[in-house]
Amino acid sequence: MSQITNDTEFKQALQGLNAMQQRTVAALFTEHVLSLSDDDRIKRAIKVATDDSASEGEISDALKSAKSAIMDSSTRCGSEGNWTDQAGYFVARAAVAAVTPPEQSKAGGPAWQAAMSSRMAQTSIQIDNDSDEVPDHSENEWQYDILSNYLQS
Repeated sequence: MSQITNDTEFKQALQGLNAMQQRTVAALFTEHVLSLSDDDRIKRAIKVATDDSASEGEISDALKSAKSAIMDSSTRCGSEGNWTDQAGYFVARAAVAAVTPPEQSKAGGPAWQAAMSSRMAQTSIQIDNDSDEVPDHSENEWQYDILSNYLQS
């Protein structure tokens, strides 16, 4: 497969993935923004998501734990609009997507949901960033590279 360069190609490639591949790619997208969260439950959920031999029970436990992290990070965001806490919330949502079974996932599947939440996490950090510095790569460009490399391996 050639390099993915836009969201249309990106979404088509994601739709061609099986359940295990969806989980793995969702975890890869989430790993890219994992530094925006300091919640160990999220790190554990991503570790489970990348484990090909994880049992259904381990995945279920990781999902419960990641959902709990969403609730905790949501309450920290509060009405003040703390964008750093908001980024952590979106990282938690990406982790939940990674360990959600495809049949229970929202539109687009787990990898698409993780991609969108990861993009929102990066957007939140950019809002909170006072510098005029523009990143070399946008999050969607990183995701295009991540998915292209995964499909080529």
